Amino acid sequence: MEIKRDLYLNRLINRKNNGLIKIVTGIRRCGKSYLLDPLFKNHLLNEGVPQDHIIKIELDRISNRGFHKDPEAFNRHIHSLIKDNGQYYLLLDEIQLVEDFELVLNGLLYEKNLDIYVTGSNSRFLSSDIITEFRGRGDQVHLNPLSFSEYYSALGGDKIDCWNEYLTFGGMPLVLSKADDAEKSEYLNGLFAQTYFADIISRYGIKRTDILDTIVDILASSVGSLTNPQRIYETFKSHGEKELSLNTINAYLSYLEDAFIVKKALRYDVKGRKYINTPQKYYFSDLGLRNARLNFRQQEETYLMENVIYNELLFRGYSVDVGVVEIREAGRHLQTEVDFVCNMGNNRFYIQSALNLSTPEKTKQESRPLNHIRDSFKKIIIVKDNIKAWRTDDGILVMGIINFLLDPDSLLR
Repeated sequence: MEIKRDLYLNRLINRKNNGLIKIVTGIRRCGKSYLLDPLFKNHLLNEGVPQDHIIKIELDRISNRGFHKDPEAFNRHIHSLIKDNGQYYLLLDEIQLVEDFELVLNGLLYEKNLDIYVTGSNSRFLSSDIITEFRGRGDQVHLNPLSFSEYYSALGGDKIDCWNEYLTFGGMPLVLSKADDAEKSEYLNGLFAQTYFADIISRYGIKRTDILDTIVDILASSVGSLTNPQRIYETFKSHGEKELSLNTINAYLSYLEDAFIVKKALRYDVKGRKYINTPQKYYFSDLGLRNARLNFRQQEETYLMENVIYNELLFRGYSVDVGVVEIREAGRHLQTEVDFVCNMGNNRFYIQSALNLSTPEKTKQESRPLNHIRDSFKKIIIVKDNIKAWRTDDGILVMGIINFLLDPDSLLR
């Protein structure tokens, strides 16, 4: 089936011929190769680029294995394919298989008629600091698993049924090709054990794989809840783990973030306009992976929906924090939470996630922190109900999750 990934395709198109190496990063199996070919390659062909001016090299093919240990031969091969002064586009898949590939790519930047795009799929290439490998000459396009709108465009059918599938099995593209729930579960479990963990363990030489396993399970169980390394450390200590250090916990968390398995949302004091260092919230880049870690138990829709909203906001390009609003009542100072404070340029939105506003009391509860924010930025509550958008008596916009996810301009209306 064809999966449209127009947002990322347009990001590549907007970076064409900018003199930098376009580096497509993202968690493994999220569709990086598919973005380059067929999506971006078809765009180039439709724009009139001749087929022989699109150089695509898949370095995981056995026919290209000779280049892995011979970067000079790889460099010569690329130059041999440039026949004239016309514009060429170089698409390199699994570039990390070539030794000293950074030197090769930096050298190719001197070719004025060559525009370079690369992907890679090991832990080194998936690291969040990959851009530094290219000494300021890289331009990153970060690819996430399928958003709900991308997922629905491929699957179609009833929107609520699609939502339930997405909430359970997430947006890894190959999930769509699996025949039944058992195959989907097996695939997602295999990704964790054989791909993500294998990469992290190999890269960092981790000995205590049991600790890494447990940390992932703790994060999976606490999606949408505040936590921090100290709390995780105390959990291990309470179970008799005496040799483990807080530094190890911090390191393992950073490894999971660098591999794009989880993402950390910082807390932001809305009135004080400052960040609060601890605790934070961790969200999974893909809910299917999170659910697989817990054998598809703990399917609390409240927290899963919050995770989906967080990922969607990142997908749309917003920077996202967890908001803290201090309320003074009856001589007491109380801290209340706004699920998300979202910023992009001059736009800011305050967003609450709620399964429903079934009673006036529930509406008051969800509106309370929003009503204590005194600036003029839009305040929104997203509910599961498939409803037409409406406003509370306080002017807070209420919209359904499906409309929010399928309308890319839903926050701006």
